[in-house]
Amino acid sequence: MTSRLSPDDQQKVDQYLSAPQHQVERQPFHVWRLLVVVVAVTIGLGLLSRFLSRLVL
Repeated sequence: MTSRLSPDDQQKVDQYLSAPQHQVERQPFHVWRLLVVVVAVTIGLGLLSRFLSRLVL
């Protein structure tokens, strides 16, 4: 894909992106970990909801 920026602007962008603070290595994304967290939060909120409803009723 060709850039729509002027060569001078593209050079500034490349220089900005090559700075050390933009070169952070990221850990791989874990789908199953996210799924476990979402299920745990859903169950936890459901249990909290049942506990609060028993206090009120």
